Amino acid sequence: MAPRILEALSRPTVGHLDPQFLAIMDDVNRRLRTLFGTENRLTFAVSGTGSAAQEASLANVLEPGDTAIIGVNGVFGTRLADMARRMGAEVVEVTAPWGRIVDPDDVIAAHRRTPEARVVALVHAETSTGVHQPLAEVGAHLAGTDTLFVVDAVTSLGGMPVDVDAHHIDVCYSGAQKCIGVPPGVSPITFSERAVTRIRNRRRPCQSWYLDAALLADYVGEGATRKYHHTAPINMMYALHEGLVLIEEEGLEARFRRHREAGDALQRALLERGWELFAQDGYRLPQLTAAILPGGREEGPLRRALLEEHGIEVGGGLGPGAGKLWRIGLMGAGATLENVERLLEAVDALLA
Repeated sequence: MAPRILEALSRPTVGHLDPQFLAIMDDVNRRLRTLFGTENRLTFAVSGTGSAAQEASLANVLEPGDTAIIGVNGVFGTRLADMARRMGAEVVEVTAPWGRIVDPDDVIAAHRRTPEARVVALVHAETSTGVHQPLAEVGAHLAGTDTLFVVDAVTSLGGMPVDVDAHHIDVCYSGAQKCIGVPPGVSPITFSERAVTRIRNRRRPCQSWYLDAALLADYVGEGATRKYHHTAPINMMYALHEGLVLIEEEGLEARFRRHREAGDALQRALLERGWELFAQDGYRLPQLTAAILPGGREEGPLRRALLEEHGIEVGGGLGPGAGKLWRIGLMGAGATLENVERLLEAVDALLA
């Protein structure tokens, strides 16, 4: 993390209804709209990690008996489907092998078979596989329907364009700890006007009081009158605010380019060294590289040695990639060519 974010965490804590804090929260919401690429009024940071925002995204728009079409090609699509079932929804899974995108034509075909579906949900950046899911075609198809489009942007927001309004996304959520470069604990989320209308016209209240957007809107919304809802994580909001200021100072295009250049450099270098990239060619995230070690090497011992001998921590494989691949994050302040070079030097030493 950038030193300024760590400094922001240490600022004096004020109350969650203190005018100074409310001004910071309002500014966070405005900056999040820019980052999401949206004009949505109900845009704010959930007090919780990305999984809390993920649950909020579905809990607010699903009711028991609703149908949810969910793309499943990794851990987080699987988690969306699990959450929807726990909420009493009938889940239609549109699956793809791990490492491949969910074909937009398959999603659209599933919606045409079940046009009454309450939501269609896709993971924009699948953290378990490094796959970059296309959104435009599905969003354009759903724009003229009564079905809401829900998108997981936990690993994409701040590292690549999300373009909520351009892709007709109704609910989109993220996490602070990926490309925004802030410690975990607050999670951006945005709801379109038609999503808000759906929330306010529910047959029964949201099953989660804490994550109920209808209640949260009275606390996080800008205006002279605020209703107490919960005690927000004050210092985490300081950190998120500073992270968003840093993004504005760098510029979105420059930030996206930096992530892309670092990821491309790493992926080229690994291919040259005999590694195999797990994600589908043409749909690879620059900020999250999933790569299979050369020569059938077991990943666990080398990953531990990477941490113990070189002070570099990377993720291991999940699902079909368990025991075979590394998941290497280049996000936020960590997305630099210097970090790529340092990692490659350590990899060469370990595999020599």
